[in-house]
Amino acid sequence: MEWLIWLGALVSALGLGGLFWSIAKVWRARRAGLSDEALREVVRKAVPLNMGALMLSVLGLMMVIIGIFLG
Repeated sequence: MEWLIWLGALVSALGLGGLFWSIAKVWRARRAGLSDEALREVVRKAVPLNMGALMLSVLGLMMVIIGIFLG
């Protein structure tokens, strides 16, 4: 089950990368000095990306834990 551990680590790393990308996207929008309405739109579009990346990261960590238990 070593392959499950490495695959889970890869999936979790992809999720973590998505989280950082989402944070950077909103941070760039804040630093650009957008209006309140435009900033809300950027944040509204970033929320699904953030939640999806978080879910991907959690699934990857679950795969790692299952791989450890089965290995």
